[in-house]
Parts: sequence; structure tokens; C-alpha cells
Amino acid sequence: MDAVDIREVGPRDGLQAEAPVSVDDRVRLIEALLEAGVRHIEACSFVSPKAVPSMAGAADVMARVPRAPQYRYAALVPNLKGAELALDAGVDELTVTISASPTYNQRNVKMSIEESLAQIEKICAVATSTDVPVDAIVSCAFGSPYEGAIDPADVAGLARRLVGGGAARITYADTTGMATPPLIETLVNTAGTVDGLHLHDNRGTALVNAYAALQLGVRRFDTSVGGLGGSPFAEGAAGNLATEELVYLLDDVGYSTGIDLCRLLEASAMVAGIIGHPVVSRLAEAGVR
Repeated sequence: MDAVDIREVGPRDGLQAEAPVSVDDRVRLIEALLEAGVRHIEACSFVSPKAVPSMAGAADVMARVPRAPQYRYAALVPNLKGAELALDAGVDELTVTISASPTYNQRNVKMSIEESLAQIEKICAVATSTDVPVDAIVSCAFGSPYEGAIDPADVAGLARRLVGGGAARITYADTTGMATPPLIETLVNTAGTVDGLHLHDNRGTALVNAYAALQLGVRRFDTSVGGLGGSPFAEGAAGNLATEELVYLLDDVGYSTGIDLCRLLEASAMVAGIIGHPVVSRLAEAGVR
């Protein structure tokens, strides 16, 4: 049975879009995800709390999460200072973001694409010296809310430059849910290989895109419990592909994740209580059959 690596991004990407949640509740959510069998978690972001109040206390989160050899904790970092703080906190993986859309990149990180590339190269150099891999997330890989269609050759070219600058892996993000299976296939064919995908569900295509990607050999996906998430820099951006919806599909079509779906749904119900409103996951509402 083929294994699929699910990187749970709810504690970071998901909660970042919500009103600030306490460190206690963020740790409680991570513990519930671990109990469900999730082993790869983007736990926090080492970003200025003035810029992103919901991510304040990242070092406190990392100091309190359970540790075990099988657990892998990632942290998003926007710059070299954030990377140094994350490494001091003992993260297992750094994630950085750069957009294939120049306008989105400027709005998201206040840098040009070239400036982002230079910053990421510095982050990779520091991380490599401590044997911590860097996963570079290429946002707007399937289209931009500002420039519209993005040439897959440009996206693949940006990914090659990131690898050349020291990134260990590339994750292609459908930031505003513009992708369809043909666009997924085009990128895979153009890039030659796709390490991972980060899918959003604006247009209801996230799950079918994941299934199409599976057929093309992709074996790593970013997902968010309850379907939480959404970019504040792209109007109408919806949440991430819900972790429970992908696990439900993978269980049925014969892929291994190591995740207990019933326990995962308990974590989804927990996060709804933490944020104070229902999650968007359809499986969380309908339940397993």
C-alpha cells in the first residue's frame, strides 16, 4: 500500500486566518492531531506578532508540544530572523513562501520575487548548517488574483531557482483555488516532478485535484483540519483542503496515512469549539458512512 505524507497546517495556516487563539488551545489541538495519528505538523509561524497577532507565542508552542522521533514539526518563517528563532526553538523543518505572482508576493511579504529569492537563500544557508530542511512553498502556482494565468514554465523555473538556492523540497500552492486536474497535470509534466501540493477549495476542486495528483505520482499534501485557512492577501480565498476529507478518500482508494479518521473528526470538532464557529469541512458535518 502506497503511503501518503499529510502535512497538517491547521495550527498555523488554519488558525492564522482566525481571531487569536491561546497557546494552550493551540497546543491542545496539536496534541489531538498527534493522538489521531498525524505525524507531520506545521505548528506555528515565527513572524512579528504585530503583523500576525494570531501567531504570537510561537516559541511557547514549540516548548510545549510533545516530542518523539516520529513527530515532525514545521514552522513558517518570513525572514532570516524568524528562521533563527525557529531553529533555536527546535523545529524539524522550516517552511518559506514565495509567490509566482509578483503582485501577490509584494502584498504578502513586502518583497519582489528577486528579493524573496535572496532572503530564502540566506535562510537555507543557516538551516543547512543545522541539518534542518527548508520546504519552499510557491504560492499562486496555478494562477493569481492579480495577474491571472501564470505560465507553468515560469512556476517550474522559479522552483528550480529555489532548489539551486538550497531548498530541500518544493510545495506548489493553489492559493486561490484556481487549479483543475488538467492544470495539475500540466504543472507535473512541465516541472518533471512535484514534491508536494498545498490545495485550497475556493471553487470546490481541491479534493478532485488531490485525486488527480495521486494518479500523477504526488505523495505529499498540505491539509488543514476542518478545512480552516485562507489568505488575507487574496480576495475570496477559501480554506485549505480539509484533512479529514482527504483521509476519507485515501482510506477508500487504498493509500496509507497512519491517521485514524474517527480521532481526526474529534480533533475537527475540537477546533470548531476553539474558534467559536463551525468548520467548513463537509465530512465534519456529514460524518463517515
